[in-house]
Parts: sequence; structure tokens; C-alpha cells
Amino acid sequence: MTEMDQVSRPAATVVIVRDRPGAAPELLMVERASTMAFAAGALVFPGGAVDDADRALATQIDHGLDLDEAAGRIAAIRETIEEAGLGIGLTGPAEAALVLRLRDGLHDGKPLGDLLARHGVGLALDTLTPFARWHPAPSDPVRRIFDTRFYLARAPAGQVASVDTSENVRLFWGTAADIIARCDAGQDHVIYPTRRNLERLALGACHADLVAHATAFPVEKVRPWREERDGEVHLCIPDHLGYPVTSQPLRQIRRG
Repeated sequence: MTEMDQVSRPAATVVIVRDRPGAAPELLMVERASTMAFAAGALVFPGGAVDDADRALATQIDHGLDLDEAAGRIAAIRETIEEAGLGIGLTGPAEAALVLRLRDGLHDGKPLGDLLARHGVGLALDTLTPFARWHPAPSDPVRRIFDTRFYLARAPAGQVASVDTSENVRLFWGTAADIIARCDAGQDHVIYPTRRNLERLALGACHADLVAHATAFPVEKVRPWREERDGEVHLCIPDHLGYPVTSQPLRQIRRG
């Protein structure tokens, strides 16, 4: 099967927002290991592919959501526990020590649903706010095609993020503006969707601002296209989805 014939895979990622009094909110970023097939060495938000167990769990709980939407939120919660050791979207006795036990169980291959039931923890899927959805066209020459749902979540109190050292090699908190500046200075790099989302996230002064902004725009699939502008090929996105920057010269872009 060629890359052009590759079927897209559902995925979910979450922007974890940590408010700061009188200052711009910080976002959790993780650096992908250089050995990874997708976004190797890039800064990304925690997340990953939606798996069969996420969909199975979505059929077993009450949530009032479309099945694919519920599975996406469950995947975002699971991946955040795995990658960062943070328990977003959890109810019940979800203190820091328990979240780390959930993480150990996930790393041992145990289903999230079984772990939650064992420890008396529930899911609060409504604490994740849909922010965006990116889905490159099948003809887009990227290494892997993901249909990725992006969510916003507030950083859980009393928990400390820690890197998983397998898929990711580093994590840190930073404002959207600072992360963009680091990439512009060549200290880090991001792929095209992450850059556009960081520019949009830089518009908010706190988690509540970002939630209000997210709910003010439709969550439609963003499918970038190429277009010549001013004699140069740009990669473009729609201009009605809340993004302050909607095109960039192709020569400047790192793809996934």
C-alpha cells in the first residue's frame, strides 16, 4: 500500500491549560522521540491514536455524545495519563498517586476501563472542550494521515506532569507565544497544525477565554490545501474557523 492509498486513522490530542494570575496561561508540550514515525523530534500536545478499547469503553458509559466523539475524548484522557502522568477528565478519588497507578497499568497493557473500575474512578467527558479537528486530504504527501480531534482541558490541581521517556523525551509548560518564539529561534520545531493551533491559543488570557473562543467557532475538519499566492506556493486553511494565520509559504513548513 502506498502513502497515497493510506487510510486515515482517528486520533485525539489535548491542549492542557494552566492558568496563571495576571499572566498568559501555560500549555503542556511534549517533545516526540526522534525514532517516532510521526512528528519525530517535534513539539506536540499530548495525544495519540484512538484504539478499539477506547471505542469499547465509549459504548459502556453514559455520555450523550456521538460514539466517535466520546471515543476521541476517552483517547485524549488515556493518552494524557500515559504520556504526561496527568489525570484530566476523571471523577472520584483521582489524586496524583492514583493517576500514576493508572499510568503504570496502561503501560502494562491493561485497558483503561478495567483500571478505572478497579479504582472506583469515573470519566467526566464534558470537561474536555472540542477545539479543532484536522484531517489532511488522502492526497496530501505526509507520512501518516490522522483524523485528529483537538480538545481543551484545565490542568488538574495537585498533579505534576512527568515524561514517559518512550514515545516522548521531554515535556515542559510554556505560553503559546513563548513556544512560537522558541520555534522561530530554531530552539524547537513544530509541524503545521501545531503552529496554527499555537497561534490561535495565543489569543486567550486564560482557560475560560480559550473555551469561549473555541465554542464561538464551528469544529469542522481542517483540510489544508496548496495555493499560489504572490508567486509562491502556500499551504492554506479556511478563514472562518478562528485561526489568526491561515496560510504559510510551503518552503517554511515542516510536515508530519
